[in-house]
Amino acid sequence: MTDVTPAFDATAASTAYRSALSVIAEVEPRVADAIGAELADQRASLKLIASENYASPAVLLTMGTWLSDKYAEGTVGHRFYAGCQNVDTVEGLAAEHARELFGAPHAYVQPHSGIDANLVAFWAVLAQRIESPALERAGVRHVNDLTDEDWATLRHALGDQRMLGMSLDAGGHLTHGFRPNISGKMFAQSSYGTDPETGLLDYDAVRARAREFRPLILMAGYSAYPRRVDFAKMREIADEVGATLVVDMAHFAGLVAGKVFTGDFDPVPHAHVVTSTSHKSLRGPRGGFVLCQPEYADAVDRGCPMVLGGPLPHVMAAKAVAFAEARRPQFAGYAQTVVDNAVALAEGLSRRGARLVTGGTENHLVLLDVSTFGLTGRQAESALLDAGIVTNRNAIPADPNGAWYTSGVRLGTPALTTRGFGAAEFDRTAELVVDVLSHTSPTATRDGSPSKAKYAVDGGVADKTRAAAAELVAAHPLYPGLDLA
Repeated sequence: MTDVTPAFDATAASTAYRSALSVIAEVEPRVADAIGAELADQRASLKLIASENYASPAVLLTMGTWLSDKYAEGTVGHRFYAGCQNVDTVEGLAAEHARELFGAPHAYVQPHSGIDANLVAFWAVLAQRIESPALERAGVRHVNDLTDEDWATLRHALGDQRMLGMSLDAGGHLTHGFRPNISGKMFAQSSYGTDPETGLLDYDAVRARAREFRPLILMAGYSAYPRRVDFAKMREIADEVGATLVVDMAHFAGLVAGKVFTGDFDPVPHAHVVTSTSHKSLRGPRGGFVLCQPEYADAVDRGCPMVLGGPLPHVMAAKAVAFAEARRPQFAGYAQTVVDNAVALAEGLSRRGARLVTGGTENHLVLLDVSTFGLTGRQAESALLDAGIVTNRNAIPADPNGAWYTSGVRLGTPALTTRGFGAAEFDRTAELVVDVLSHTSPTATRDGSPSKAKYAVDGGVADKTRAAAAELVAAHPLYPGLDLA
């Protein structure tokens, strides 16, 4: 298998971390202890959470610097604070690497998270589609110059703006118009789902819904849909109804960066605006960024102060390092292995009788319907955790148990692929998952009905699985050679 783990100098990293923890311990030793314990926990975990990964020591060390101490509202060369020349350097590098990595005309790397990136995108679209005429009528040049009366007019106009996104149970994200989220309060929202038989996106149904609803924003992207999306078709639909296509690629950005998703399945050439996080499959620091076509660049760059507060220079620097890592040839091998491993995991689960939403996967995640084991997602998640396997429960299409208990468990391959797992290890992991779930059953509530939360695992299964999981991760150490002792 291709070497997919970022290389680093273990001796230098060990010295750096031991020194850092020693300095921290002088002030608050409990924090130093917790940091060390977290590394130990992550090393011992069979981590299958699709949205998590392991950043390289270079990325992690970049965040622990005095760039953290600098305020830098504004953009490169146009700051509201003096003395930002070094922040300009790291932000410029991060944006440059992002543009080159994804082939995007413009990149904005200030968002602190994925939801911040989405909010920047939403307001950029509103700036293009709503605010510009209002600004012209008001005789002002920029949204920051609007009066309270102008804002009142705009707020009234917002009530007429519509977003169409993938429903939560079909695999969409809560920031795609889900009512309790700010996106669902900014826009009148409607959802498209998946085919009830196959679980796949039905583009004709999306088109019909878009024609009926006439959204301002057509939102694409997902957090729990185990297939590729044809973004060329989504752009056709958006153009037909006069919508702006915004794609949230937070989950699969690494597969785009690694050129596993190309052509119609690469959102960057087709979307007006693309949002993402910099962690997950991209293996960078926790944060967000926005890519866009030139006509949206000016509005996107005004994310601060429109949506964001001061940017985080130390995290932008870490994004620059992570994007630089992703531009290296071996990252493409990593991205392909993530998908190959997901297919191996899916096939291993299916071969052992598990039911998968859509019947398989084409990306980095697998969505397992645990109702066939007589369990809720909450019970399955907890039982697997008892056995040393870290997952997260997730709704499935038309989920009778809702978003809290759920009927599904989401499994992902990016993190363990970083550790060097291959198809054989993921097949073994599938065996362990099915074994645990097959030996787990709901327990009764006080009135005798089956509980949606409580469960029991047959004797010895959790211990046996935990030992097997420990063997798997021991064979593929996390940050090999890095020693805190």
